[in-house]
Amino acid sequence: MIWENKIATTLQWTKEISNREQKEAVAAKIAERVKDGDVIGVGSGSTSYLALLAISKKVKEQKLNVLAIPTSHEVSMTCSIMGLPTSTLLNARPDWYFDGADEVDSRKNLIKGRGGAMFAEKLVMKSAPENYILVDSSKFVSHLGEKFAAPIEVDPRAVNLVETELAKLGAKEVQIRMAVAKDGPVITEAGNLILDVRFNKIEDGYEKEVKSIPGVIESGLFMGYNLEILTT
Repeated sequence: MIWENKIATTLQWTKEISNREQKEAVAAKIAERVKDGDVIGVGSGSTSYLALLAISKKVKEQKLNVLAIPTSHEVSMTCSIMGLPTSTLLNARPDWYFDGADEVDSRKNLIKGRGGAMFAEKLVMKSAPENYILVDSSKFVSHLGEKFAAPIEVDPRAVNLVETELAKLGAKEVQIRMAVAKDGPVITEAGNLILDVRFNKIEDGYEKEVKSIPGVIESGLFMGYNLEILTT
């Protein structure tokens, strides 16, 4: 039997998708590379959501067998509604991975994590031999941190230590990300908090420096990864 209730069968996105036409165009590009038997790592966010729509359409039309490894509950639910089977890194390794980004600089360094899933995204990205980042023109910046703060997932017990140590790295603003539809802070799927951090300048070694602070689970800095940027 399958679930036939409204939640189990209705696609939902929380808000209007910005630059939708550009995002749909780049989503169509990633759908073109899907082939039978692929194990695909799936990132979170609006661009990944649109890519999943395009991929699902192709899978159904061509009767392909693919397996998705989602990076969030949001993505897992979307795959379920679309009829795409899912697995985990414990059971399968992705042939390739796709995701969006909040910022992309000229060296393909990224800021990601406005959706709060950077820990799982980084796990799946590092597990895949090929990685594709789908972005519209608004995501390109001259330097990381130009438009967005860098998100950092932190064990709740460590927030004071982490803020103190981030100041030594040149953090000029550290804020706990607060929820919109609940009281209090955003809680990640792993039960942690997210700090949104603005630095005076994000140096090349900052991803490792931030990760080395006790209590930091992961950061939204993706620096020096082997990526292909797909855009319109």
